[in-house]
Amino acid sequence: MTPSRILHTMFRVSDLEQSIAFYQNALGMRVFSKETYTEGRFTLVFMGYGDAQTTPSIELTYNWDPNAYQHGTRYGHVALAVEDLYGLCERLTKQGITVLRAPGQMSFVSDETGESDVIAFIEDPDGYKIELIQA
Repeated sequence: MTPSRILHTMFRVSDLEQSIAFYQNALGMRVFSKETYTEGRFTLVFMGYGDAQTTPSIELTYNWDPNAYQHGTRYGHVALAVEDLYGLCERLTKQGITVLRAPGQMSFVSDETGESDVIAFIEDPDGYKIELIQA
């Protein structure tokens, strides 16, 4: 047997409530579930779009004991489809969220398709990069 679908991508976060607010208010995700592990001293919050049973999600992992996390150099980003990329970036800027790469056409085109996406980049409160791609 082989895996059948992507379940989630996990981020370790330093302030759980701030991260939940970011993904809800800035990106329109909703909380699918919250799991508290008192004995293990951590909390997991799963967030995403659509149906929690069939849609991939982001897992926010909050370890109760303070740790200084470093982003791995191999990690890239999470990508989200956006209906109105320019409008979203304008709204995010008004919310005080820095758009790291302004919306626009990619500099390169795919050899296979001859096309390039319209993209932008932001980051969450813990510095994880999020690519926004015009749907």
